[in-house]
Amino acid sequence: MRLIVPQINTGAYAARLLKKRLKDSKKFVLGLPTGGTAVDMYSAFREEYSKGNLSFKNVVTFNMDEYFGLPASHPQSYISFMKRHLFDHVDIKPENINIPDGNAKDIEKECFAYEEKIKNAGGIDLFFGGVGENGHIAFNEPFSSLQSQTHKVFLTQCTIKANSRFFNSEEETPKTAITVGVGTIMSAREVVILATGFKKAEAVRAALEGAVSSKWVISALQLHKKAVIVADSAACANLEPATFEYFKNLKDEYSELENIN
Repeated sequence: MRLIVPQINTGAYAARLLKKRLKDSKKFVLGLPTGGTAVDMYSAFREEYSKGNLSFKNVVTFNMDEYFGLPASHPQSYISFMKRHLFDHVDIKPENINIPDGNAKDIEKECFAYEEKIKNAGGIDLFFGGVGENGHIAFNEPFSSLQSQTHKVFLTQCTIKANSRFFNSEEETPKTAITVGVGTIMSAREVVILATGFKKAEAVRAALEGAVSSKWVISALQLHKKAVIVADSAACANLEPATFEYFKNLKDEYSELENIN
């Protein structure tokens, strides 16, 4: 696993990485998140697109998750979120957008079909994601199977409380969702997790310094061949100084991105 603590905004860093990955690409399969951390990233994507530095016309997207039972037209559905923050502002083809159907009559069939769509697209080249305070990635809560595929999940009270800020009350906040599995994320060729703020500090510590455990789902990425955490200084507050220094001194394509305009 790799840690990057960029001098620039984490979202702007993600945009630079995506720009590099899309350069000269005839087809690129991109996994995308929702949530508060993703907002800055999508803002940076839109800015780069408006400058002519990014095009999504050859990109196929797969979102991580969707609330179960929430109408697609609801302003807090994840399809609404994605349209509002990205899809309605760039040149992505509608037929290349994939999001789990949270209103499918047969949830098991929908989950299986989603995995098949990913396989038929050739697998995910790059999966961007965020991390929850309890270490969840996508909606894979603590003690989820680290080999899981797309499935229906019951959200923990911690996640419900965190998401309630987007709804009128905690009672109105969805309690279930469809999510890609940890195994789905691990099968991507590259995984980049964004983490900002002190509330994510314990999850970042567990990811980098803890043992691989389903208690901290994000720790599974220690076993991935190309996983990166892009974090601000607050999210790194609980790391040992030696950990921080080790990653700070590494020189590779990820550190070089800070010098690319």
